[in-house]
Amino acid sequence: MKIRLLQQQDIPGIKLILEETQLFPSDMLEDMVSGFFDETGPEALWLTCEDEGAAIGFCYSVPEQMTDGTWNMLAVAVLPSRQGQRIGGAIVRALEEMLREKGNRILIVDTSGVEEFAQTREFYRKNGYAEEARIRDFWALGDDKVTFWKAL
Repeated sequence: MKIRLLQQQDIPGIKLILEETQLFPSDMLEDMVSGFFDETGPEALWLTCEDEGAAIGFCYSVPEQMTDGTWNMLAVAVLPSRQGQRIGGAIVRALEEMLREKGNRILIVDTSGVEEFAQTREFYRKNGYAEEARIRDFWALGDDKVTFWKAL
């Protein structure tokens, strides 16, 4: 298993992860990563976890505008068939280390407060993130935005 920066050949595998996890529509991916590959887009980090040449997980993070050293992890996902093997945690730790090496201070992540996301919230807690804020009814009525925080 290897965690590295996203490469063009990872796109089909990342699309499969998106389709299987339903994190966001896979047809959005190519537009999202285009600036990353040609360095014309906003600053971002895309990491891929590969095993035997196939993408099995990824994460995507961007700097928070108008902050000093704060980044937001917008997405992290692992193929459902590979979940529970600590791959997600390894990807997050690799992201944290890259950000720390570049002198960044904080990584945040937002998720949903509904019961269906309880496992996601527990994942962040197990990886050292603290629930820092909750905005009631943010995503929809009865669906709070929960922000987790970690010092790098």
